[in-house]
Amino acid sequence: MADDVFIQEQTRRRIDEDIAKRVLIHKANIARLTAARASAKSLNVQVINRPLVMLAVGDSWFDYPLTGNGLPLVDTDVIAQLRRIGAMPPTILNLAHHGDAAVDEMSLPKQERMIAALTDPSNWIDGKPDAILFSAGGNDIAGDQFCIFLDFNDGHVSGLNQDRFQKSLGVVEACYLELFALRDRLAPGVPIFGHCYDFAIPNGSHPPCAGPWLKPSLDFCNWSVAKGKVIVHEALATFRVMLARLAADAANNFHMVDTQGTLTSAEWANELHPIPSGFNKIAQKFADVLATKIV
Repeated sequence: MADDVFIQEQTRRRIDEDIAKRVLIHKANIARLTAARASAKSLNVQVINRPLVMLAVGDSWFDYPLTGNGLPLVDTDVIAQLRRIGAMPPTILNLAHHGDAAVDEMSLPKQERMIAALTDPSNWIDGKPDAILFSAGGNDIAGDQFCIFLDFNDGHVSGLNQDRFQKSLGVVEACYLELFALRDRLAPGVPIFGHCYDFAIPNGSHPPCAGPWLKPSLDFCNWSVAKGKVIVHEALATFRVMLARLAADAANNFHMVDTQGTLTSAEWANELHPIPSGFNKIAQKFADVLATKIV
């Protein structure tokens, strides 16, 4: 027990240190942008454009430190790709961490971290971010808990237990609503952009450091990989319906980036994560929506 507590504390400390380094790098980038604007103003040069400055909160789709399933150890996720898209790529303060569920992302310590970021003027050019990017919901479902949402295959059930799954989605939806409320208090008017993942392939593929997240539960509940694909497709389609409903309410100021159906089977590195070029395709979806929603 003592060893487990020590390991957990060490892990938490490493995450905090990693996030702190990201914040320092972001502040330095903002300082350079601010100085460049001030210099242009002193020379009576009109600054027409500047990069979007955004806050990102999320899971491994925003914080994936692997190339496919292994080396080199370098971020290849949506945020890493988005930072390279366009003539003027966005500047993003990334607070995401792989493995986080929505309930982790909106837990007390993570909300405190977001509040500290949003209320620190040195993180932003005009007092607040242009947008908040959110990746959440996948880890609330995938993993050892996935079996909770499956019927046991005795020949008389369909696979995904919609009643139990919908109840879990209610918790995920509550996390989105809490984020909207936090934004309304601290950064009113800032739009939030989320996504609906893509149709994962539950074949047991995983990197050496984590997973698999889907196939063990399917095996446990006596479902084949072929049927598992149908179950996962149904679950993700149901998740998308929930996000679309949130996006349809203008009061939420929330935009769903429709990422389902983007990746080919060859663009999945494992059950849950794309290869770098796959992440790039997802990032381009974000870039396209941002270009139409933020003027």
